[in-house]
Amino acid sequence: MALITSLIALAIDMMLPALPMIGEYLSVQDPNDTQLIISSVFLGMGVGQLIFGPICDSFGRKNSLYIGMATFIVGTLICLVTTDFNTMLLGRFLQGVGASGPRISTMALIRDEYEGRGMARVMSLTMMVFLAVPMIAPLLGELVIYISDWHGIFVALLVVAVILSVWFATRQPETLSVEDRQKFSYDSIKNGFITVCSNRVTLGYTIAIGVVSGPLLAYLSTAQAILQDQYQLGIKFALCFAALAFFMGVASFVNSRLVGKHGMRLLSQYALIIMAVSSVLYTIPVLLSNGQPPLWTYLLYLACALCCLSILFSNMNAIAMEPLGKNAGTGAAVIGSLSTIISVPVGVFIGGFYEQSVLPLVLGFAICAVIALSLKFWANQKSVVS
Repeated sequence: MALITSLIALAIDMMLPALPMIGEYLSVQDPNDTQLIISSVFLGMGVGQLIFGPICDSFGRKNSLYIGMATFIVGTLICLVTTDFNTMLLGRFLQGVGASGPRISTMALIRDEYEGRGMARVMSLTMMVFLAVPMIAPLLGELVIYISDWHGIFVALLVVAVILSVWFATRQPETLSVEDRQKFSYDSIKNGFITVCSNRVTLGYTIAIGVVSGPLLAYLSTAQAILQDQYQLGIKFALCFAALAFFMGVASFVNSRLVGKHGMRLLSQYALIIMAVSSVLYTIPVLLSNGQPPLWTYLLYLACALCCLSILFSNMNAIAMEPLGKNAGTGAAVIGSLSTIISVPVGVFIGGFYEQSVLPLVLGFAICAVIALSLKFWANQKSVVS
């Protein structure tokens, strides 16, 4: 199940080394447009979370996963055979929508089958695998490209999706009985939106999550261009990407040790301040070096910014969920969807300014941190609904 939840990470991170080849094959005029190959998956995830929430509760966990996997496979096949860039983006969007099904289904399965320490153990294993995948996915992408070409990555994703589907069908029993299934309706999603938007804490932190996720999307979309092309790292790009993902995992672990003592709000506030201040200060060497500071300083800065993001995602999601009570399930889907949809235009906007300079990304981190900090202070005021 841990691998199933990581399918979306594979679909994103394996693709990074192949972006220039795909752009050349599809005759993309502006190299920055290839970033949309990453962004479209995130957009699909945002939509998919809303679609598969009710499906999972109405048709069962396994059927929801099958529908999602089928959608993912269709999207993968479209990407595999297309010779048109817009059709590629459609296929990637469908991959994002489809991968949301397995992710939501497996989370629901874990809640159905485990509780207490058992659930914590399984969730820890799942999160460990989910964090490990971004560390190895670009390396796997490089390996596939070395053996074949960028089409091979989609073939690999197709094979993985089929194998996981077969394993799930033969090894995992259904955990939601027919008697416990709810009548299919999207009214719960509508009510979830009303609940989220009518609570200042939930709304403020949800928007803040979306805003700070924008620079992360821009980082993912420009990582190959900056590290592999601008800094001429070649295959070492994948190693640097893995190291940065490792630091995010370490930050998540440190946060879990500190949050009990210092609280979610204080840690998220410190993370935003550190992100904003470090980004503003780092613009000085960036400007002095015409947008290409020494590699070691850039990697150190990225490690700092990404560690802050790792802390923010854990704490701000938890804070946004706090006021929802019995609506937590639907609320989580709405929060995840809304924040993801917000992050896409922010990330695309930041990435669109990339021209052989890291300045747009650094400024993006700085500005988004300040905006998120303002939203945090606004959210911590009295709730809209008493």
